[in-house]
Amino acid sequence: MKTKQRIINQAIISYNTLGVTNVTSRDIAKALKISHGNLEYHFPNKEALLMAIYKQMKKDISQVYKEGKHAVNPFLHFNELLIKLEQFHNDYLFFNLDVLEISRNYPEVSALLNKTFQIRKAQMSHFYDRFTELGYFKKETIPGMYLRLQHTIRIMITFWKSQQEVLPYFENVQKPKMSTYVWDLLTPHMTEKGVQAYNTITQTNTIIP
Repeated sequence: MKTKQRIINQAIISYNTLGVTNVTSRDIAKALKISHGNLEYHFPNKEALLMAIYKQMKKDISQVYKEGKHAVNPFLHFNELLIKLEQFHNDYLFFNLDVLEISRNYPEVSALLNKTFQIRKAQMSHFYDRFTELGYFKKETIPGMYLRLQHTIRIMITFWKSQQEVLPYFENVQKPKMSTYVWDLLTPHMTEKGVQAYNTITQTNTIIP
């Protein structure tokens, strides 16, 4: 493995364990048993390192969105996405817990984040369009309701790990999965056809409360 990738991997481990603000480039170099100068040759500052990590993250998660793009049952694809997103959040834990800190202090990373959020918004909207086309959702009872529902789910996905940190008691008692909470928001809006499609997922035990 090349030194550059080793640095990225160790940075992710260190940031996940201690948080972005509590880890210096010297800490990472020490953990890898390389010189600080060697690390700075590849990444002259923390933002350069975070940019490299973010590009790796973007590549990983984009693949998750592409998988199953033409699935016969879009509910199944959506559920698989939610499960993989939760694992992805564990792999890059620090980015989810420190997203506000990163966004405020590293403008280049923040700019990429904003672009990615817009892409994810469009991808999420695509799912809802498919659900509607297939007759899985009831008609809106309040104008704009489903747009707000999509936004609520994006908030939940983005800050899922953060709420686990600040609400540990509920986490310990319920041991909930992110996908369970998302489906709890969606099921009240399903038509009979949508409920049938949803049941095909629950019968395969891919949704576990």
